[in-house]
Amino acid sequence: MERTTAQWQAADAAHFLHPFTDFKALSAKGARIIQRAEGIYLWDSDGHKILDAMSGLWCVNVGYGQRALIDAAARQMAELPFYNAFFQTATPPAIELAEVLAEVTPPQFRHVFFSGSGSEGNDTVVRMVRRYWDLLGQPERQVIISRHNAYHGSTMAGASLGGMGGMHAQGGLPIPGITHIGQPHWWENGRPQGLSREDFGRVAAGWLEQKILEIGADKVAAFIGEPVQGAGGVIVPPESYWPEIQRICDKHGILLVSDEVICGFGRTGRWFGCERFGFKPDLMTFAKGVTSGYVPLGGVMVGERIAKVLIERGGEFNHGYTYSGHPVACAVALANIALIRQLKLVEHVHDDVGPYLAAQFQGLATHPLVGEVQTCGLMGALQLVKDPARGTPFASELEVGMVCRGHCFANGLIMRAVGDRMIVAPPLVITRAQIDEMMLLIRRCLDLTLADAQQRGWIG
Repeated sequence: MERTTAQWQAADAAHFLHPFTDFKALSAKGARIIQRAEGIYLWDSDGHKILDAMSGLWCVNVGYGQRALIDAAARQMAELPFYNAFFQTATPPAIELAEVLAEVTPPQFRHVFFSGSGSEGNDTVVRMVRRYWDLLGQPERQVIISRHNAYHGSTMAGASLGGMGGMHAQGGLPIPGITHIGQPHWWENGRPQGLSREDFGRVAAGWLEQKILEIGADKVAAFIGEPVQGAGGVIVPPESYWPEIQRICDKHGILLVSDEVICGFGRTGRWFGCERFGFKPDLMTFAKGVTSGYVPLGGVMVGERIAKVLIERGGEFNHGYTYSGHPVACAVALANIALIRQLKLVEHVHDDVGPYLAAQFQGLATHPLVGEVQTCGLMGALQLVKDPARGTPFASELEVGMVCRGHCFANGLIMRAVGDRMIVAPPLVITRAQIDEMMLLIRRCLDLTLADAQQRGWIG
């Protein structure tokens, strides 16, 4: 017998502890129950249709209901539902996926280490870069530099690499050997100083060199960054930023790691974000879009500079996961990448819907609540402010972003709030007509939020 929404919510509150959640508050409110999906749309247990402008959680790149992925999972489950990659063993889907990943990633990548998620992939990065330097006779190179407001997962190492203060406040993080520099957020840091975006990009990159010199280059193992900071609010760096980061890493012999968990597999209009911003990482973490979220899979692409040392120097790398190279996950990833190629989704984002989204978002720049507009491929951000002319922010305790998010949900739109920054990352299969539909909903929700702010006396 089908349960009612209230029954689902009661069972959820009784047993299911959700990620990144105030359990007490959710139990009192009740969870939203999502029951089915198709294309870029979801339906909840009350039958409400919702436009998913966040691709699930940045991951459903090919949209919901793709038969090729579903059939690939079913076939592989029938043939070989699981075997591990330990004990000098491999399965055909894992080998085939490794070959395909070597084709679609930048040319320095010929090897892959599989994980079950992006968080596990970034844990692998910590282990692998330290193993690399150890094999080269430089075990003192332990420190990994990341950025404030970065997100690299929520495992102990992943959360430590990330720069989220709320995460570090719980659990004694970060772990030793990880430190952080400022983020390349022009609106927050460069604009108040009167710097152009490009000048600020070079200044922000310079913070990496300052940190390297402070620690000592002989102690630094790597720098890790997302090409575009996703969970931090779709912070698109100035074009000058990543080339300067590359120069600094090369100058000091530091490994460069690109966290492509969000940016990978077409999101930026290139296969990978590092290609979009013109830098050449030594390691590249991936997850999410590799299977479009249909089943969990992650991993690390390992550049030949590192792979050569790991392979030729020998010795066991004491690291791995039960689900490294899971055959069903790899089979789905193969079908997903084949579909991305068949539908030409990377080109679709680069040539068509990415520029169209940018133009439509720019049309919101004159809205009375919007201070900054940023897009990159199929990612977009709107900075909500009290006074756009002066860039005056709302008081953080007002949680204007959450007010706007509430209107989004009530009007059939999933748009994420990061503080007072409203962000989208819709499925790559979205059409121009569907972007128009999304923009009408966004504008309606901004207008409702403006009316709320005026009624509550937050703005004049």
